[in-house]
Amino acid sequence: MGIRFFGRKSTRFGVPFILLVVGGSFGLREFAQLRYDFRTRRTISKEDAEKMGIKMKDAQEVTLESEYEKIAQIDTSNWENVRGPRPWEEGNKLYEEAVERVKKMETGK
Repeated sequence: MGIRFFGRKSTRFGVPFILLVVGGSFGLREFAQLRYDFRTRRTISKEDAEKMGIKMKDAQEVTLESEYEKIAQIDTSNWENVRGPRPWEEGNKLYEEAVERVKKMETGK
């Protein structure tokens, strides 16, 4: 009886397939759970952002209507595509300011 049972195609191929599908769903659940367990999500206060050199606006200042008005005033029919400087290029003021800010933060700690 045992040789006949294990000799069937449905047993030889079906049982491992079912085990793979069921076991895979449990394994996938564990891997997907890692995404939510180790998510680093924290909010930064306005004071902390100002210490880092970032100027945050109040929530009341930024609305959908105010941003639409800013964009509506921009002339989008006549514009020129200008490539910004790369961090490794000389004369990049923004990159130099960012490096100085990081140095100040490291020495301030």
